[in-house]
Amino acid sequence: MASKDGAVLKVKDMCKNFGVTVALDHVNFELKAGEVRGLIGENGSGKSTVSSIAAGMQKATSGEMFYLGKPWAPSSALEAQQNGICMIVQEAGTIPGIPVADNIFLGHEKLFCKGPFVNHAKMVKAAQELLDDLGIEIDASVRTERLDLQQCKLVEIAKAMYWKPKILVVDETTTALSQVGRTLLYKLMRKMADEGGSVMFISHDLDEMMEHCDAVTVLRDGNIIGSLNKDEFDGNKMKEMMVGREVSGNYYRNDQDPCGEEVTLKAHCITTRKDLLCFDLELHKGEILGIGGLSECGMHTVGKALFGYEKILDGKVTVGQKNVVVKDPETAIANGMAYTSKDRDHESVGLAGSIRDNISSTGYKINRLFGPIISFRKEKKFVQDQINGLELKCASQYHGVNTLSGGNKQKVVFGKWIGADADVLILDCPTRGIDIGVKASMYQLFYKMKQEGRSIVLISEELPELIGMSDRILIMKDGQVVHEALRKDNPTEHDLINYMI
Repeated sequence: MASKDGAVLKVKDMCKNFGVTVALDHVNFELKAGEVRGLIGENGSGKSTVSSIAAGMQKATSGEMFYLGKPWAPSSALEAQQNGICMIVQEAGTIPGIPVADNIFLGHEKLFCKGPFVNHAKMVKAAQELLDDLGIEIDASVRTERLDLQQCKLVEIAKAMYWKPKILVVDETTTALSQVGRTLLYKLMRKMADEGGSVMFISHDLDEMMEHCDAVTVLRDGNIIGSLNKDEFDGNKMKEMMVGREVSGNYYRNDQDPCGEEVTLKAHCITTRKDLLCFDLELHKGEILGIGGLSECGMHTVGKALFGYEKILDGKVTVGQKNVVVKDPETAIANGMAYTSKDRDHESVGLAGSIRDNISSTGYKINRLFGPIISFRKEKKFVQDQINGLELKCASQYHGVNTLSGGNKQKVVFGKWIGADADVLILDCPTRGIDIGVKASMYQLFYKMKQEGRSIVLISEELPELIGMSDRILIMKDGQVVHEALRKDNPTEHDLINYMI
């Protein structure tokens, strides 16, 4: 039960260091029964760190926690789950190569054991009943690698809800979900709070936080800056608390600058194994071409197909004035193309490598000394220029990417392509999990690239982003373009949604 003051979880004087990097600096925090509490802050502010320590995923350097009035120091996420604290992590939380049911009951197989053997049919049946009860249309017997990022997130939600947690931690989960998935999660969060449970909700979307949270706590540079109750919510105040200064003005472009007539990338009636049937597209020099729709409309497949990452069964993609056929990513990169995936951890960064390993991976030609020999000095400067330019929070170039926050991982992704001076950039949900300050700088960077004559395909599930940044927007449904909107016509969200549904 909660303590006398209603607190389910108390964090006292908590510190967490990663080498010389201070992630949490004497943090004090309380979560009350029956509330959805938002945690907000810039990338690297400590939101995910404090919540993951409470959920048993890592240990604090110092400090203490109290859960249901008793000292709390879980040795693992499994122990936390068994005691009623479950966390849906920001990145991939499922294991490929095994079925959905095995992911849901990972570590709890004894529930389905008869003697030394696991009754897998019973496990699948239980998982399917859970998914059906939650309204999640996924086959529990399917292997997880066949699912897309959104479906994997829904599996993680089901896994957490099976244990009927007293505390549910939702870490940047909605950025991977379509509107249908988000609505499902919001209902589960509110139901939990109404029944006396508690939710820690981490998101960079302030409108989302103000709509679905009862209170928010703001972190900056590992410190608690303050908390606001529902009746105190104000977007500008939250931004100011997050970044330490007043944040005003528009993130997006306010120009009507034209793009060139030269076609830099073209899809000629391409057909893929899934989603696309005779799909056409033209991208012009200096154009930001937005592509939007519901998550399952096929837009994410478009990005992969354009870069040669998704096999094209018929038709072709050509790049540049010489109309080079893009058969694979190697051809794309050799012809000045870049691609950032929505599924960052699996398809855009090497988690086992350092920041230097990742950013320098596209700079071999630029950093050569002679022949195949790489100049250590050139490579060091190449990487450091991106770290400085993107204000990447790290101890050094050799900082492991797997220890970075989601937003700082995304900066690494951008760094390797910006440094390589790609002319055609295919960006799939490029601001997913990025805080307001970095978003603003990214949008400025996109506009600068446009002015330099580079071409961008901007795939996004965020309509304000598409409307604010694109010269032209293609709305997709069922693998086809159903509407084209021009910047000069000032399309609205309502206009575009009508074509998506």
